[in-house]
Amino acid sequence: MEHGDVTHQLVQMVVLLGAAVLAVALFRRLGLGSVLGYLSAGLLIGPFGLALFADPQAILHVAELGVVMFLFVIGLEMRPSHLWGLRRQIFGLGSLQIATCSAVLTVVAWSFGFPPATAFVGATGFVLTSTAIVMQALAERGDLATRRGQKMVSVLLFEDLLIVPLLALVALMSPLPDDHTAGSRGLAALVALLSLAGLVVAGLYLLNPLFRLLARAGAREVMTAAALLVVLGAALLMDMGGLSTATGAFLAGVLLSESTFRHQLEADIEPFRGLLLGLFFVAVGMSLDLAVVAANWALIAMLVPAMMAAKAACIYAVARATRAPHDEALDRATLMAQGGEFAFVLYAAAQSSGVIGGAANANFTAVVVLSMALTPLVVAVLRKFHRRLAPSLAGVEEVHDQHGAVLIIGFGRFGQVMSQALLARDVDVTIIDADVDRIRNATEFGFKVYYGDGTRLDVLHASGAAQARAIAVCIDDSKAATRIAELVRHVFPQARLLVRSYDRRHSLELTATGVDYQIRETFESALRFGEVALRELGVDADEAAAVSAEVRKLDEERFELEIAGGGDVRAGMRAVRRNVPAAPKPTPFTTPRRPGRVLGPVTVEPASKGDDTTPPAGPEPS
Repeated sequence: MEHGDVTHQLVQMVVLLGAAVLAVALFRRLGLGSVLGYLSAGLLIGPFGLALFADPQAILHVAELGVVMFLFVIGLEMRPSHLWGLRRQIFGLGSLQIATCSAVLTVVAWSFGFPPATAFVGATGFVLTSTAIVMQALAERGDLATRRGQKMVSVLLFEDLLIVPLLALVALMSPLPDDHTAGSRGLAALVALLSLAGLVVAGLYLLNPLFRLLARAGAREVMTAAALLVVLGAALLMDMGGLSTATGAFLAGVLLSESTFRHQLEADIEPFRGLLLGLFFVAVGMSLDLAVVAANWALIAMLVPAMMAAKAACIYAVARATRAPHDEALDRATLMAQGGEFAFVLYAAAQSSGVIGGAANANFTAVVVLSMALTPLVVAVLRKFHRRLAPSLAGVEEVHDQHGAVLIIGFGRFGQVMSQALLARDVDVTIIDADVDRIRNATEFGFKVYYGDGTRLDVLHASGAAQARAIAVCIDDSKAATRIAELVRHVFPQARLLVRSYDRRHSLELTATGVDYQIRETFESALRFGEVALRELGVDADEAAAVSAEVRKLDEERFELEIAGGGDVRAGMRAVRRNVPAAPKPTPFTTPRRPGRVLGPVTVEPASKGDDTTPPAGPEPS
C-alpha cells in the first residue's frame, strides 16, 4: 500500500470520527439524542452531501457489527428462564403486532399506486423496526429491563427472526426462473438447523470452560479477544446457515447469561459496541440518496408520514388491546414507528428476485432512512409536549447534578423514618421520589425531595449515584425495587446497596442480585409486636426476648435453605421442619390457635404468594 493511500484512509477516518463526535455533542446539547446526531453526520459527509465518502455500503457492512454486538450484550441480560418467561410476548404480542402492521401498511402502500406485490414487500420491510434505534433509546433511558422495555425487546427479537421467512417468501414470489430445486432448499434448511444446533452445543459445553481457562491465565487482552471471537464466531455461524447474524449473537449472549464471566464479557465488548453502533448510524445517514428524494419528493414526503402514522396507530391499538396503559402504548408506538436496517436486506433481495423494481427499492429505502432519522426527533418533541401538558409537576424540582453521600429512593413512610437517623447526623443526603403529592407534602415539613424515577438510569446519574457511598431503596414496589437494585449493582458498584424488601420472595430475588443489606418491611416490626404481646400476657421479659430471638434464628435458617434450594418456599419449609428441634413446651397460659403448620415456635398459615403482607393497593401515604 502506497503512502498516499494510507494518508487518504487516515484522513477519512479522522473526518468520520470528527463529524460523529461534533454532531453527537451538538444534538445531545439540543436534547435531540445521539442517534439523530450520527444520522446527520453521515448525511453531511456522505456521497449525497459533501461527498467525502463515495461508498457508504462498505462502511455499513462493517458497522453492522455494532448491531450484532448490541444484541450480544442484550442476550447477556436475558437468562434462559427469563427468555422462556417472555415467550408469550415474543410470539404472541410480536406476531399480533406484525400481522396487524403488515396488513395496514400494505393497504397504505397500495393506495399510493404501488402494485400489490410491491406494496406488500415495502410494507413488510417497513414493519421490521430498527433494533439499533429502539435499543439505543431504551439503553439511554435505562428502560431495557423494565416491563415496558421488555415488551419492545420481545417484539424486536421476533422481527429479527422474521427476516428469514420473509426472504424465503420473496424467493417464492419471484417471477424469475427458479434456480433452486426442492433438494437444494431442503439442504439449506438442514444447514440452518445444524448451524443453530452447533451454536447451542458450543454455548452450553465449550464457552464456560474456555473462559475459565483464559481467566486462570490472567491475560486481560486475551479475554477481550475471546469475547470478540465469541460474538463474531456466532454471527459467522448463523450467516453460514443463512440465518440472521444478529440473532446468532443474541443466542450466544443468552447462552452465556448464567456465566460468572457475564459482566466481564459485557465490559470487554462495550467499547467496540458503542463505536461500531455509532458508525452504523453514520453509514445509514450516508445511504440516504438525496437524488432519489429530490426526484420523487412529493411521493416520499407523503409516504413517510403516512407509513409512520399508520404503523404507530397499529402499534398503539395492539398495545391497548393487550391491556397496556396509555403512556406505555404511546411510548411503544412512538419508538417503533420507523423502518429498520433489515428492510435494506429485504428490498435488495426483492429487487434481485424481480419482485420489485429498482425505483421502488430506492423509494422505499429512502422512506425507511428518513423514518429512522425522524424517530429521535419525534420522540424528543412528544417528550417536551408531554411535559408541557403535565401541570402536576408545577412547583416540583426534577433531580439534576446531585452529589450526596447517600441517595434515598422513595420517601414514603419507610423512607421518612429511615432518613431521620441520617439527617440527625448531618449526613449529606439526596432524596428522590416519583410521587408529586408526596414531594409537596414533604416540602411543607422542611424536607428537600426531588422528583425522579429511580428505575431510570439517567435519573440515577442525575441523582449522584456514581458518587454516592450508599444507596437506600425505600419504595413499596417490589419489581421496581429489584430493577433499581440490578441497575445499581451493575452500574454503581462503589455504593453500598440497602433495599427495603416486600416479602420473602422479594428477599430471595434481592439476594440473587447481590444487595449489601435488606430488611423485610413488616418482619421486624411484627416480631417486636409479638414479643410485646407475650409480655402483656405475663411472660417474663427475658423469656419473651428469647422466643423472639429463636423465631428470628429459625427464619434465618429457613431463608438460607430456600436460597440453597433455589427459592422453593415449600421445599425450604419441609427442609426446615426436618432440621428444627421439637417445639418447646407451652407456656402456663393457653390461647386458641388457628390450624396451621408448626415450624418450631412459629405457626405458618396455609401458603400464599408472600409470607409477610398482601401487596398494597397503591402508593403508600406520606
